[in-house]
Amino acid sequence: MKTLLFLAMLTFIAACSSSSNNVYGQVINKKVEKAVFSKLMKKSGVQLIDVRTSREFSNGFIAGAKNIDYNGDSFEKQIKKLDKNKPVLVYCAAGGRSENAAELLKEWGFKEVYDLIGGYNGWKE
Repeated sequence: MKTLLFLAMLTFIAACSSSSNNVYGQVINKKVEKAVFSKLMKKSGVQLIDVRTSREFSNGFIAGAKNIDYNGDSFEKQIKKLDKNKPVLVYCAAGGRSENAAELLKEWGFKEVYDLIGGYNGWKE
């Protein structure tokens, strides 16, 4: 009986602590629409990253974005210079490269990553 009570209490404690982790400390990696992305850009300390090529970037970009080419040789090195505890907003031309970049950022320990649905092409519309 004591073992059963102990297991019930242990289950309750585990359930409570995992529910806390859903609110605090959870890694956020999600695709967001233009309106949400725009609101997120106003957050303090946000890091806005354009993962297109420098040529694409020179033809237009979202104000305040830093260009770090997803296909470039120094992508990982440049990304790892960012603050893992601050939100990262990432976009490319249409969403493919930024989706891959967002997954890498998550793997590399970034806590909050948002990927713009439709990329820069959708942003301009």
